[in-house]
Amino acid sequence: MAAPPDMELSPALSLELLPTDPLLLILSFLDYRDLVSCCYLNRRLNQLSSHDPLWKRHCKKYWLISEEEKTRRNQGWRAIFISTYSDLGRYIHYYATLKKAWDDLEQYLGQWCPRMIGSLKESVREEDLDAVEAQIHCKLPDDYRCSFRIHNGQKLVVPGLMGSMALSNHYRSEDLLDIDTAAGGFQQRLGLKQCLPLTFCIHTGLSQYMALESVEGRNKYEIFYQCPDQMARNPSAIVMFITGTSYLEWFTSYVNKVVTGGYPIIRDQIFRYVHDKDCVATTEDITVSVSTSFLPELSSVHPPHYFFTYRIRIEMSKDALPENICQLESRYWRITNAKGDVEEVQGPGVVGEFPVISPGKVYEYTSCTTFTTTSGYMEGYYTFHCLSNKDRFFNVTIPRFHMVCPTFKVSTA
Repeated sequence: MAAPPDMELSPALSLELLPTDPLLLILSFLDYRDLVSCCYLNRRLNQLSSHDPLWKRHCKKYWLISEEEKTRRNQGWRAIFISTYSDLGRYIHYYATLKKAWDDLEQYLGQWCPRMIGSLKESVREEDLDAVEAQIHCKLPDDYRCSFRIHNGQKLVVPGLMGSMALSNHYRSEDLLDIDTAAGGFQQRLGLKQCLPLTFCIHTGLSQYMALESVEGRNKYEIFYQCPDQMARNPSAIVMFITGTSYLEWFTSYVNKVVTGGYPIIRDQIFRYVHDKDCVATTEDITVSVSTSFLPELSSVHPPHYFFTYRIRIEMSKDALPENICQLESRYWRITNAKGDVEEVQGPGVVGEFPVISPGKVYEYTSCTTFTTTSGYMEGYYTFHCLSNKDRFFNVTIPRFHMVCPTFKVSTA
């Protein structure tokens, strides 16, 4: 049907006729890949997509470049994005997450564990990582490589970056291995085929490993503690206590636990005690809270022996009256395993001590227990006597706290 004679045909809409500001606004919503693609469509879009402020968001999102860093580099946003991408482009989906984790960890350590900062090693080059792959004849996952482009792990020192644990006759402190040391410990033996160590404790020889291939019942890039099967005929049979499904998840979840105060700092070290916020009980002016930890190096699946340590904190309110000063006399424990079997323990003091608790004072101690089941719980009470009235005894509740060993699987070796 023909157009009415009094109507004029509108001219075809042309990109060249559209105003610049709306086009720049549209381009500001594009991801970096689409922004690059626009460069090849026509001359106008090529000019607009090179508009420097468009690249600011991408520099901050993917490379965490600040205004101060831009000023220091004396480059535009687009130039910074391109130069960084040419170096780290293969890690673009991991870099911001891992860089933030490292930055947060360094800031936290600088405040709480300053001597640990000096143990961190500088980044490695791409060719160093390529050389390690050629040496072990196995590909490294990109999230692992990316982390080492930021920091090449840690020197073999104490304390270790990946956490400590101490009992009266046992000490563990795990270093995050640098790439060369890790490559030197790469395993090809039965039970640990194609497994790369991530951590190492110089006191116990304990390591956390990452599986670089799906062999012997492991999933690719799974991270675990090894545990020999003491009942297997084959001494290379390994049980795995799983600690992560990928390097990114393993490292960032640990860092988050550290920087949010989830792990306590004791004697300038990170201790891997986990505290349940609900595991707190207050009796009169005294509060008891508990943190727990599983020790894989002292545990076994076959035979079943699961070793846990717990840290008790006893604190009297600073607002308590001075005459409420009291001394711990004895303890009572009710210990229940996953089968419902109950053991009761009574005894004088705690770890051979009879602490005096006064207003504002805190007393902490560490002890341990084992289960033949993968989980269990403890609860009980302390008996105190009042120092201003030695005829007055009272019980202080210890809240129920649960202990559960990590997920584990048996190797097919």
